[in-house]
Amino acid sequence: MAQGIHLDRANFCCSICLDLLKDPVTFSCGHNYCMVCITDHLDAQDDRMIYTCPQCRQKFMQRPAVVKNNMLAFVVGELMKIETPAIPPPPPSPDFDEDQTEHVACDFCQEKAIKSCLQCMVSYCVEHLRPHFEVAPLQKHKLVEASAQLQENICPRHQEVMKLFCRTDQQCICYLCSKDTHKGHNKVSTAAERVERQRELQATQQHIRKTIQDKERDAKWFQQEEDTINRCAEAALRNNENTYNDLMRIIEKSVAEVKEKVTSRRETEVRWYIKVREKLERDVAELNRKDEELKKFSHTEDHTGFLIKYPTLASLSESTEPPPVKARRVGYFEKVSMALSEAKVNLRAIVGEEYAKVSMTVTGVITSNTKEEPFTRADFLHYVCQVTLDPNTANAHLKISGNDKMVTLCL
Repeated sequence: MAQGIHLDRANFCCSICLDLLKDPVTFSCGHNYCMVCITDHLDAQDDRMIYTCPQCRQKFMQRPAVVKNNMLAFVVGELMKIETPAIPPPPPSPDFDEDQTEHVACDFCQEKAIKSCLQCMVSYCVEHLRPHFEVAPLQKHKLVEASAQLQENICPRHQEVMKLFCRTDQQCICYLCSKDTHKGHNKVSTAAERVERQRELQATQQHIRKTIQDKERDAKWFQQEEDTINRCAEAALRNNENTYNDLMRIIEKSVAEVKEKVTSRRETEVRWYIKVREKLERDVAELNRKDEELKKFSHTEDHTGFLIKYPTLASLSESTEPPPVKARRVGYFEKVSMALSEAKVNLRAIVGEEYAKVSMTVTGVITSNTKEEPFTRADFLHYVCQVTLDPNTANAHLKISGNDKMVTLCL
């Protein structure tokens, strides 16, 4: 029969110990448990006189009776027969690393153990574990993954397996502790407490996963903001460089125009002065020649000849009018230098003022993008606004005054 029907192991597991049902019994509400598991669960609730089903949480004012389910026991037995030959441990995964797993030796042969029994407090290899599947009394024992920490399940005071959990003291206890130091406390089986803690663990895991999703979303948002800041900063730097180049071209063009005008003016002035100087130099040469002639004429001994030639020579001694000469200017192009100095001062003031405004906008952009909290008084003043209080909606013990901007507590 068992070979002709597909049996799902999960459908025949106790919801308390989460293992195959051992000595299955049926609870009053219809749910099935191991005899030992449900008995421990009900024993732990004797002090409260209120009993609940571990699965559906149905409450009973009297201790409910449990009935052995022979049909379910037969089916579980057939299922165990199918699983018995398949005791060897599962094959390791491709990335299995034996050095990273806990190696527990079998207490009989020192081979690697695959299961530990919480009743026997012994770890078994594949061969020595077989009696727990073949011998009926051993089939009721609780098997877990092989562990070297089995001693932690033993009560240090009574040397009994701790199958109960004291919710009052939040610790695992044995049956003798429940009747001694923990008498009257809120106690449940470790399996039932495991179910509760498993639910809490699942809720914690869900909270962690949600927190991870939120933080990943926030990290993605900050990454996008970071990329945006970098992109906008690069654009601002390029714009700053282009603006500087444009200003330099404007200044260079203005400098070239002033240079051209000064050079043209200088050439015009110099040409005029060269022309006048050359005219004066010719006049000087002519006057020197006449001076030599008069010098020779003045030494002649012929009185008659001197008097005859004198009218002609006298006209030679008359000097011609000098050409008009402009008065020398005090400092050529001084106005140009003064204008350039004034332009430099004005340009420096304008550039400083405008770039100060640009710097303020840069600070504002960074503050807004990084969402920094205000810290100083200046930071808080950015959020200043005028508040007007409404006397019609104020509490009876509050007095509004000062143009509806002041409030006083009146008791």
